[in-house]
Amino acid sequence: QVQLVDSGGGLVQAGGSLRVSCAASRNDFRINAMGWYRQAPGKQRELVAAITSGGSIVYADSVKGRFTISRDNAKNTVYLQMNSLKPEDTAVYRCYAGPTPTTISYWGQGTQVTVSS
Repeated sequence: QVQLVDSGGGLVQAGGSLRVSCAASRNDFRINAMGWYRQAPGKQRELVAAITSGGSIVYADSVKGRFTISRDNAKNTVYLQMNSLKPEDTAVYRCYAGPTPTTISYWGQGTQVTVSS
């Protein structure tokens, strides 16, 4: 079993920046892809960004140009730098890992990101 630990997040004003991280407890073939989904109250879960061990990246259209995902394979850790945050970015951000960007094997516990207007 692989444990994913979300960290970071918090409260920021619109236009500000935050960084969230996700560390996997060990390497595993099922964590080729790592990234984050987010879910706001009353809304569907949305894939925010994902990165594979080979460096392929996907972003939601809503965050392109504002968010940057990166990965340290040696540390089994991914980072999401979120800039120019908007109130609509407010959600629980939950890290995941899987063999592909859309196949989920493991979940982190999630972290709250709140952007005030």
